[in-house]
This record gives sequence, structure tokens and C-alpha cells, in this order.
Amino acid sequence: MWVLYIFVSLLIFAGLLYFLGNYTFWLPFRSAKLPRIVMLHQVTPHSPPSGMNMPPEKFEQLLQYLSQKNSIFCFVSELDQYKSQKNVVALSFDDGFLDNYHYAYPLLKKYKAKATIYLATQITEIEKLNPEQIQEMAQSGWIEFGAHTQHHVNLLKLSDEEAYAEMQASKQDVEKLVGVCSSFAYPFGRFNEMHQAMAKEIGFKNAVSTRKKIEAYTPDNQYNLPRVSTHGAMNPLQMRIALAKGRYKL
Repeated sequence: MWVLYIFVSLLIFAGLLYFLGNYTFWLPFRSAKLPRIVMLHQVTPHSPPSGMNMPPEKFEQLLQYLSQKNSIFCFVSELDQYKSQKNVVALSFDDGFLDNYHYAYPLLKKYKAKATIYLATQITEIEKLNPEQIQEMAQSGWIEFGAHTQHHVNLLKLSDEEAYAEMQASKQDVEKLVGVCSSFAYPFGRFNEMHQAMAKEIGFKNAVSTRKKIEAYTPDNQYNLPRVSTHGAMNPLQMRIALAKGRYKL
């Protein structure tokens, strides 16, 4: 009988660990005065929900929830202007997937939500936005475009000279398309203090990382901004936890 008790206890313990790992409500409280920079990539019904893809219906649920909270949507480059505001949200999309135009963009306009799209301007591995779509989105006033290197490279695997060239050239590419490029996103979230200094020297106003946290916007993290982790299969409770804590799971 004691073997059964041990087995049941272990099952309960394993279940508790699973629950706590997938619902991080126990993480420290993050004030509504701290901005939420939400990290996204694809929005398409043609791929399964994943860490890379949030299907349109789930993305609309996210926008509905944020709108119901009277969120203030801003571009990542505008975060310094909203330090005294509550419920500030900066939606950000990495890479420049074509589906951002077909599925995310109409919903952003519907909910009057601004977003920043970081373009890997010379990437070849994805179906990406074309210049006409980029210019249309930028002219709408709902989208700003940032840089994400030219070829979506891991900066840590490059020499300092190569890394600088990738970052600078991507900024120039975006500026040629839409006239301005104020923010940068580190591909794969891989970078060091040297790359932060490069981002500042090149003329970026700020830069986002893949750190899954919620923090105040300060000079100390201006070139290492954390973002809220998302997943296309999040349930409504996990979505709320992510926006409250920075991540919904470990």
C-alpha cells in the first residue's frame, strides 16, 4: 500500500511542478506603470500555433484584451515619451514576414494599435514583405520599421567589424525604404555589451532583446530592452499572466 501512496504523491508533485512551470502567476508583480514590449513574429493561419506563429484569431484575442484594458499603444521608438503613463504597450514583430501584411496589419488598423516591425532586410529564408507593402504600412501611421541586421545573423559569431557592418547596413536599408529607422532588434537575442555600444553609435534610439521580463525604460537598459514572451497556443489565462509578469511559463 505504501508503494501506491508514494506513486500517487509523486504524480501529484509532478503535476504541481508542471502547473507552476506553465502558469507563472507566482513570479513577482510588475506594475502597470512599466511598459509591456510584446515579442511576436508570424501571424498566419497557414502554420500551426508556436513560439514563432500566433494565428490571427489568437492575435485578435490579444488585441481585444489589450484594448479592453485601455492600453496605450506606441512604437518601440516612442517608449521614452510614455514613462509617466500606465498600461503602455509596444507590439513588436521580428524578421518582416509577409503574413504581417496580410493578417496582422488589418487587425492592427481595426484596433488602432501601433506596432514596430524589425526587418532583416536581406534575409532569404522567409517569405518577406516587399517594398511596396512596407511603404504602405509605414505611411498608414500604424507601423514603424526597425532594423534586424541585413541577413538575420548571430552577432556573436561575427567579428566586430562584420557585426557593425550588418547593423549599420540594415539601418540604411530601412531608411531607404521608409525614411527613418530608430530601433534595432538583436537576431536570436544574441549580443554583448559591444553590440549595445554599436547600436548607440550607429544612431539607433534603442534596441530590444529576447529577455523575457518587464522593466522600466531607463538609460541602463535602453539598448537591451526586455520583451513579453508569447506563444500561439497560449490560453487566455496564460496570455494574461504573460502580460502581467513578462512570461507565462518557465
